[in-house]
Amino acid sequence: MATFVKSPSLAKAVLNGVHKFASDTFKAALTNTLPAPTALVLADITQVSGGAYLAGGYVLDGVTLSDAAGVAKVAIADEVITAAGAAVGPLRYAVVYNDTAAGKPLVGHVDYGSSITLGDGEILTLDFDPDAGVLTLT
Repeated sequence: MATFVKSPSLAKAVLNGVHKFASDTFKAALTNTLPAPTALVLADITQVSGGAYLAGGYVLDGVTLSDAAGVAKVAIADEVITAAGAAVGPLRYAVVYNDTAAGKPLVGHVDYGSSITLGDGEILTLDFDPDAGVLTLT
C-alpha cells in the first residue's frame, strides 16, 4: 500500500472550512511530477495527457467522514481505474483534490514509487488505507 502524503496547505484549509468531507466531491488526478510544496490547487499540477486519461482525473466514490470517541477520521476507499481505448501515463502520483471547493484545492497525494504506464485495458488500484484514513483530528 502506498503512503498518503498530505498537502502542506491541508491543515489550514480544513480549519478554514474549505473541505467538507461529508458532502464535497473529491477526485484523483494523475501526474508524473512530484507535487511541489507550493502546489495549492489542481492548476499547480501537471497532469498526464493524452490516451485514455481525461483532465481532472477520477471521482473518488468512497470518501467518508467518521467520528468515534472524539476522533474524526477521513477515509478514502480504494478506487480502480482502467485505461480504456488507449494507454494512460506515464504516471507516478495520484493527487487528491476537492472538486467542489473554489480553485480545486489539493488534499494530498499517493506516490507509487516509480513511473508506470497503463496499457489499454490495464487497471490500477488507487490504494488508500481505510483503517488509518488520510486525515484524523482529535
